[in-house]
Amino acid sequence: MDATPLTHTTVLLDEAVDALQADGSRGTFVDATFGRGGHARSLLSRLAPEGRLIAFDKDVEAVAEAARITDARFSIRHQGFKDIGELPPGSVAGLLMDLGISSPQIDNPARGFSFRFDGPLDMRMDTTRGESVADWLATAEPQQIAEVIRDYGEERFAVQIAKAIATRRQERGPISSTAELAELVAGTVKTREPGQNPATRTFQALRIFINAELEELQQALEASLDVLAEGGRLAVISFHSLEDRIVKQFIAKHSREVFDRRAPFAQPRAMRLRALGRIKPSEAEVQRNPRARSAILRVAERTGADAAEAAGRERGR
Repeated sequence: MDATPLTHTTVLLDEAVDALQADGSRGTFVDATFGRGGHARSLLSRLAPEGRLIAFDKDVEAVAEAARITDARFSIRHQGFKDIGELPPGSVAGLLMDLGISSPQIDNPARGFSFRFDGPLDMRMDTTRGESVADWLATAEPQQIAEVIRDYGEERFAVQIAKAIATRRQERGPISSTAELAELVAGTVKTREPGQNPATRTFQALRIFINAELEELQQALEASLDVLAEGGRLAVISFHSLEDRIVKQFIAKHSREVFDRRAPFAQPRAMRLRALGRIKPSEAEVQRNPRARSAILRVAERTGADAAEAAGRERGR
């Protein structure tokens, strides 16, 4: 691979920033997954001089990219987006989560995210801590491997792939590179959807698992209810069905009144979110950036139900 700089095209850029209603705002906004900063830079261009933008990212390369932003209204935290709960209750006017991995992450062989290039089988978002995929595969039981590939990759050949990994490990030692894993999966998966690499689902599953992506998403969504102010907007861009299902169900759960069946005459708990719909990329955007084709943006607004109460608790500390 040549030394051409790795670039990233932000997906649903205008749609996501528009959804947050940041134009001229003096409030505090959060880009919970900074990536390469496309959404963040657009948000900063729209905020009032008194506005503020706080970004989070686990990737040290993303944090280094964020350091290039010299705007005094901006700050970056080297933390996962589940940690947004550390922000003061009711303090956030708009919260964006872009759940896709960035193109520089995918296209850099050293990160190990892609089967298109040979590199170390790493896949960690935060390379300063935790276990790589190679390390985990070297010791995990075949049943564990099969469960991860099935549950996080929706791969129907998960058991066969897990057995092949275990056999390879016993006969030739652990798998250490992306090319080795991709070749093993291709030799095991006999049928696949047209145009899809046989290793796609396995690589997705291992990446999601090793970074605890779905668990972190659930924690971040729950935290959003505490940190969003009344009228604050939540915008989440997902790229595969597992993520989108979690986001959709979360918004639906909190967009309806809840009745306590044990106390039929009690007042229902008011809905905490107001669902504002979903947006998909235009045909023109998908043509410009094929990686946008699976993206879905879901938007919701924080209602007054217990949001003011949470902010009041913070003021009373």
